[in-house]
Amino acid sequence: MVTAVMLLNWTDHGIKNVKESPKRLDSVKKLAKDMGGEVKAFYMTMGVYDLVLVVELPNNDKLASFGLKLGSLGNVRSTTLKAFPEEDYRRIIGGLS
Repeated sequence: MVTAVMLLNWTDHGIKNVKESPKRLDSVKKLAKDMGGEVKAFYMTMGVYDLVLVVELPNNDKLASFGLKLGSLGNVRSTTLKAFPEEDYRRIIGGLS
């Protein structure tokens, strides 16, 4: 599984229909599940980004497809960060010579 942190901002369309946002989140969770993954965490935030989504998907192809499908809905724009869990982090750092 691969993990990503997605930093999201509402588009004009997304904020105009913000009351529908909880239903859209439910659809996003279903999309991740249908792709073999899971939304691990969701936060509404204040500052540069409106929302933060932490997702886990089976591979990079699924992650890319998920991001494209999410963006194509027209409600948010995303900045996606591939995230390495602690176990991977320790393995990567431990392999440095």
